[in-house]
Amino acid sequence: MPLAALTACAAAVLSLATARAQAAPVEVLHYWTSGGEAKSAQLLKKMLEEKGDTWVDFAVAGGGGGNAMTALKTRVVAGNPPAAAQIKGPAIQEWGDEGVLLPIDDVAKAGNWDHLLPPEIARIMKYKGQYVGAPVNVHRVNWLWINADALKRVNAQPPATWDDFFKVADALKKAGVTPVAIGGQPWQEAETFESVALGVGGPDFYKKAFVQLDQATLKSPTMVKALETFKRIKDYTDDGQVGRDWNMATAMVINGKAAMQFMGDWAKGEFTVAGKVPGKDYLCVAAPGSQKDFTFNVDSFVFFKVKTAGVEKGQKDMAGLLMSPAFQEAFNLNKGSIPVRQDVSLAKFDDCAKKSSADFKSAGANGGLVPSWAHDMLVSPAVEGAFYDVLGNYWSSKDETAQQAADKLAVAAKTN
Repeated sequence: MPLAALTACAAAVLSLATARAQAAPVEVLHYWTSGGEAKSAQLLKKMLEEKGDTWVDFAVAGGGGGNAMTALKTRVVAGNPPAAAQIKGPAIQEWGDEGVLLPIDDVAKAGNWDHLLPPEIARIMKYKGQYVGAPVNVHRVNWLWINADALKRVNAQPPATWDDFFKVADALKKAGVTPVAIGGQPWQEAETFESVALGVGGPDFYKKAFVQLDQATLKSPTMVKALETFKRIKDYTDDGQVGRDWNMATAMVINGKAAMQFMGDWAKGEFTVAGKVPGKDYLCVAAPGSQKDFTFNVDSFVFFKVKTAGVEKGQKDMAGLLMSPAFQEAFNLNKGSIPVRQDVSLAKFDDCAKKSSADFKSAGANGGLVPSWAHDMLVSPAVEGAFYDVLGNYWSSKDETAQQAADKLAVAAKTN
């Protein structure tokens, strides 16, 4: 090889090595630690590293994200935030108020996010008119997942009303199958109640109670009925629920140890990883009474101002990747959710996802599209935590009445 060519080759190798050495670490705090979620995190890591960036994993277990948020606060207070963190809903605005977030408006404008995102979601991703968050999906929360064989065993149809639900649950119990799988964790109890409240009271009631935090509605007969219905479900759960993670409850349905689970569509990722087929092995139906409504939960990442030089390039690379069609498709196929971008084809998605997408659009048109308060999308963390406490105590209490719990919800709504 001529000397000039050798010199050019050596320079290229040196340049590549220097670039790799200078690739700043992008530390990513997330709580995608179960099957379908963990697979999605690995995909994002691979795509980011293909852009020449270095992914540093900061995974914190706990499906509700509470542990992750505690870890995040500790790091930010110490002046050493991660480059990116999985944050959503009102918490984005709270971190914006602290002045610690990195604006990514340039990435959003280049990607035409305002055109691609539903306005209800775009607003959540902005702080004072500027994008600071990148959304990756839309989860439907008010799902009921059903083991198809368990339903056939008692010759029943998916329950459309609460009366239907309890009739099916009674038949399953008599057949020796645990009717409802749940994990005894505050967020799981709260999510179950949220779906019950929507199904019992409808979207107008839901908005008055949880969007407006209207005192009269929180203490109303409709809220009492919702609480009574919620507590009645406990009779159809097992004694081993305390501390059980959500994916372990999903596994009970997958394995036929339980028949049904109230859970957002991240549960579908667990069915997919287990090789189960919707419509054959399991059924996805709206929680009773909420067929025309849609409680949404959007996963998103925000980016923190960090001191390490060169990290901003990786942060903005990641923001662009999160909203890229390739990641939106692959991520949501793994996760069980639907793309937040409105232009991604659903050709590769299953019937549950297609139903979710159709219901999302129709609920948006008829007033039935509501954010999930149980999943950080609506009320402040303080109010959410207070609601969790009220519902958890009511779920475990043998003596507390539904009216007493409703009165406590009204008080909890005033939490600062």
